Amino acid sequence: MSRFRYIDIHSHLNFVAFNSDREATAKRALEAGVAFITVGTQRDTSQKAVVLAETHENGVFAIVGLHPVHTSASFHDEGELGEGGKEFTSRGEVFEGVHYKDLVKHPKVVGVGECGLDYYRIENNESRIAQENAFRSQIELAISVKKPLMLHLRNGSGRSAYHDAFSILNSYVGIRNSSVRGNLHFFAGSIEEARPFLDRGYTFSFTGVVTFAQDYEAIVKYLPLQSILSETDAPYVSPVPYRGKRNEPLYVREVVKAIARIRGEDEEKVRAQILKNAEQLFGIELA
Repeated sequence: MSRFRYIDIHSHLNFVAFNSDREATAKRALEAGVAFITVGTQRDTSQKAVVLAETHENGVFAIVGLHPVHTSASFHDEGELGEGGKEFTSRGEVFEGVHYKDLVKHPKVVGVGECGLDYYRIENNESRIAQENAFRSQIELAISVKKPLMLHLRNGSGRSAYHDAFSILNSYVGIRNSSVRGNLHFFAGSIEEARPFLDRGYTFSFTGVVTFAQDYEAIVKYLPLQSILSETDAPYVSPVPYRGKRNEPLYVREVVKAIARIRGEDEEKVRAQILKNAEQLFGIELA
């Protein structure tokens, strides 16, 4: 029997929120049969994601890239960057392909991101262009190394980040025999926004929010089980019964339970298929 029965495909143990007990948190997950992927958001956190994956022989992987909010210098989250930016700074980073290409070649790195478009915090047209430029660079990197994208898409300012992102991704289909693959992290769009991605074989991951909010039930029921993945987005959005506490990869088990409940399907069937979906997308072996 496999050591791993669950996977959290999107967590941030590289953030300062875990500085005091990062290894203990990782150990809790791994000993409970939960593998996890640590996702970068800029140069600093991407490097930390790789280091964390390196320190664990099995069950810990990394994704490296530049989050759209970090293409400008206005966003700061103490849980990510530290109080006053002492640990990391949101510098308004310009995506540097050489730096990330070195990171993404690491054998424990399974994808590029989280990248995409975030219109919720967009300030002006210049910010939108900076996000799009970074997104395009990361698509091209993913194509070159044949690894999937971890997509961060968030609507706002009367625009659909999902529609715009699909249009951008669609422009790469067939170029240099490319095949753009990816996962829509923390999917919060509509069925209409999901459909074109689904038709192209993208996957959709859900967080602990499905354990307490009914807004996601229609899309969780609509998607084929083969297109669903589980995540925590730790340290954020802890699931029931851990609301009010810092989230961690171990709690992804509650997400899987909720997905099975919403779909009215056998929990073991859902768990096994989600694990298989992750193995196929990221080219890893857990079972």
